[in-house]
Amino acid sequence: MRGRLRGLSKENAEQVGLHLVMAGRLLDTDPELAYAHAAVAVRRAGRIDIVREAAGITAYRTGRYAEALRELRTVRRLNGSSEHLPLMADCERGLGRPDRAIALASSPEASELDAEGTIELTVVVSGARLDLEDPEAALATLAPLSSPDRSVAARIAQARALALEALGRPDEAARATEGFSPAELGEVEEDLVVVDLADEDEAEDAEEAQ
Repeated sequence: MRGRLRGLSKENAEQVGLHLVMAGRLLDTDPELAYAHAAVAVRRAGRIDIVREAAGITAYRTGRYAEALRELRTVRRLNGSSEHLPLMADCERGLGRPDRAIALASSPEASELDAEGTIELTVVVSGARLDLEDPEAALATLAPLSSPDRSVAARIAQARALALEALGRPDEAARATEGFSPAELGEVEEDLVVVDLADEDEAEDAEEAQ
């Protein structure tokens, strides 16, 4: 990241770097704040690919699909990489254009993806087939997929389960995700209970006063 920011002044590079680091740290816990950090970085260094990349990813994670698509296209123009093609295809789905998501998977750029990127794009295409109410095609799209990486395998299993559910085969859908934990499938295992410790302290102080 430092290498990419060398064209900036030292002070500006430091500030942009800090915003990018915070965007990365907050992406899973507070995507809106991550998006805000990325937006500041863009204002300071909008011509640098990793800055626009952060803007695109945070926009995607906050459901700003049109903006994310614009930013990720800009990244591709700046560095020539197609690594974010799966995200771009999913943005097309988010914008209600599943046919465009499928078209991206057939583009020349798709052949440049590594194995994991190809799997991610195929999973997105399966979802696009479901959007088009074609669960048979959605399931068939996933047929050749497998991965030794458990997180990737869980994504494949979850996509298969969705297609099987759409086909009215709930028992097979349940079996598709057997062996994966709720965390691996991106599910919340239990509800979080928020306790206001300040209120408890005030209650204890009141009891002591009595």
